[in-house]
Amino acid sequence: MGQLDTTRQASCELCVTDGGRLVVRTPKLRVIRVLDADYPGFYRVIWNDHAAEFTDLPTADRVYLMEALAKVESLVREHLHPTKVNLASLGNVVPHLHWHVIARYADDKHFPQPIWGAAQRDVPDERWGSVKAELPLLDTAIQAALS
Repeated sequence: MGQLDTTRQASCELCVTDGGRLVVRTPKLRVIRVLDADYPGFYRVIWNDHAAEFTDLPTADRVYLMEALAKVESLVREHLHPTKVNLASLGNVVPHLHWHVIARYADDKHFPQPIWGAAQRDVPDERWGSVKAELPLLDTAIQAALS
């Protein structure tokens, strides 16, 4: 297990900014909604303290983080009814522990490829109207589940 750095690092984007539209903050983590026109159901679960890898966390914190991630995924499924939910923890560009929770639809821009892959089709903005309309309710449900 690595060494947990519980300080904030001035050079780390996720130490100094929320990283998107803040939905909820707990003492250990926060959930933000990524403002991405192509993926309105895109959230991140971000560990507050600086840690680069999941195994940098003590076991109890890993369990807490996975439970929070499962709650967010479950609520995304319940509210947005996606074809699939993608979960990813990359950190190659920003080496601060965070998980992507991305609602995916068979007609989205990249499906079935990852959102960072080659685009498969153009999608008109109006396609996302019903998804965007549900986001405030989803945000509120995430707040309630994690507060």
